[in-house]
Amino acid sequence: MTVALPGPDGRPRCPWSLSPDELPYHDTEWGFPVADDQRLFEKVCLEGFQSGLSWRTILVKRPAFRAAFAGFDFRVVAGFDERDVARLLADAGIVRHRGKIEATINNAGRALDLVEERGSLAAYFWGFEPPLSELGDPQTLTTSPAAVAMSKDLKKRGWRFVGPTTAFAFMQAMGLVNDHVAGCVTRDEVAAARAGFTPPA
Repeated sequence: MTVALPGPDGRPRCPWSLSPDELPYHDTEWGFPVADDQRLFEKVCLEGFQSGLSWRTILVKRPAFRAAFAGFDFRVVAGFDERDVARLLADAGIVRHRGKIEATINNAGRALDLVEERGSLAAYFWGFEPPLSELGDPQTLTTSPAAVAMSKDLKKRGWRFVGPTTAFAFMQAMGLVNDHVAGCVTRDEVAAARAGFTPPA
């Protein structure tokens, strides 16, 4: 069983979160429910960029990613062309991986399709919120049946770099799953935020 560890202030937190870069993200973002389409798109893209890397690496580069990808406004990113790909490949502030860059641009177009069909990205993603019975000990799972279903459906719709592990990490971060360990000071805060949150229809 994963246990909480004391942070710099002595309060217990998830073990992965104790670096100076990750602590504020853990305390104020990770696991809190999100319904904003732009933030949801940003996160699913950054999780794709994280593939094969650590989240800390991506988090440190997040300001540069936001600058490079128009704040992850998918309506703008969908219009990126080869000149933008070349610009992004030359940007040392981000992860310069052609496949992931091209996937982000492709996924922006697919996001537009989803919004047209479902009204919002939030309505689509929150439709995959898993039941509690699917989840075990926090931070021991790397995927779940709901994440597998999300991944399969996104791929069917033409999204890229959205495997089951990426989908599950996205669900943990955006509040579809409360994966803060027992005893973590943020777990109850996330639970309270979810209790007061109405998933988009």
